[in-house]
Amino acid sequence: MESLESFRQELRSWLTENCPPTQRRLREGEIQPPWGSPAFEEEAKLWLERCANAGYTCPTWPTAYGGAGLSKEQEKVLKQEFAAMGAQLPGQSFGTHMLGPVLLELGTEEQKQRFLPDIVHSRVVWAQGYSEPGSGSDLASLQTRAVRDGDEYVINGSKIWTTGANRADWMFCLVRTDPDAPKHDGISFILFDLKSPGVTISPIELISGASEFCQVFFEDVRAKADNLIGEKNKGWSIAKRLLQYERTMISGMGAGGGGSASGGKKKRVAKRLRGIADAALPYVGERDGKLADGALRDQITQCEMDTLCFTLTMKRSGEEAKAQKGPSHTASMFKLYGTELNKRRNEILTTALGTQALGWEGEGFQKNELDHTRAWLRSKGNSIEGGTSEVQLNVIAKRVLGLPD
Repeated sequence: MESLESFRQELRSWLTENCPPTQRRLREGEIQPPWGSPAFEEEAKLWLERCANAGYTCPTWPTAYGGAGLSKEQEKVLKQEFAAMGAQLPGQSFGTHMLGPVLLELGTEEQKQRFLPDIVHSRVVWAQGYSEPGSGSDLASLQTRAVRDGDEYVINGSKIWTTGANRADWMFCLVRTDPDAPKHDGISFILFDLKSPGVTISPIELISGASEFCQVFFEDVRAKADNLIGEKNKGWSIAKRLLQYERTMISGMGAGGGGSASGGKKKRVAKRLRGIADAALPYVGERDGKLADGALRDQITQCEMDTLCFTLTMKRSGEEAKAQKGPSHTASMFKLYGTELNKRRNEILTTALGTQALGWEGEGFQKNELDHTRAWLRSKGNSIEGGTSEVQLNVIAKRVLGLPD
């Protein structure tokens, strides 16, 4: 415990010295430049650089690949101290939460040395090439082909619902390398540059008005054969492993952002849910110091209780999993419940705002109301991305409960 306390004190000193004012919760009387101002952007870049140089963007990764080499206990202290200052851990991405952990487990030493440091420093942004127009829930039916040609693979096909592909540099992608094998046995996992000739990226506009998803087309795209992760035609096991990491990441939204359920975390969750009541107050009114709508009070209270229980269950599961390496099939349980909980949270606020939550543009609506409309619509995709709720129920039935097919 003395070593942990020593680490805590060292980290506090490091944060005080290195975290720019715009990247922390400011003390009373301090003035913060507005979000998007040059000062904010420059300090955000500086904060990312300092955290990456210290290995804190990937705190438990080995120092040989740019991480900080922290233990799980030290990582917990790090999250607590960052939260206490109100500082965000920068550079979090598909690379840090999904591809990186898979490479640490299954990549060659050469692949780790080549790709992991760039993830730590956010020098390369990654996109995920999984779903296809005809292969979503039944992912193993994918048809994007990769044919070996010398020391390269030639890729043809398309991927859809590819988050952030229009802003990404590289893609980790599932491709079919043996069309004659059973569908789960002819898949490989490969990495390639999205700036390669033959790649076309088309953003998809969502009902929320955003275009964070894309369809990506491949026409004779060439990828180096040594970018294949694991064995040829054995990519399905890698795909499933990465999905466990992805579902663990997505499930955090149910707890208001993931992480451990420390006392500070529980307070932040409760504060967030009280924020629903505060937001509802101008629309619902109050009686005896409470929201006037008793049914709405009940919904908010139930959501708060469920969120705290969910957060504590995630913490307990994390403690039990310390002996194992990486997430398990319980990630599907957390993904299912966390995303449905986040959708419910948005529905409650929509109910509270009434017709003011249904505006899109024009007079008669405040910015926070228009923002909520878009957030509510976006939340509908939570139970689709990373595997639908129906897929998660199947995984839970087979892999967690051990029920027969």
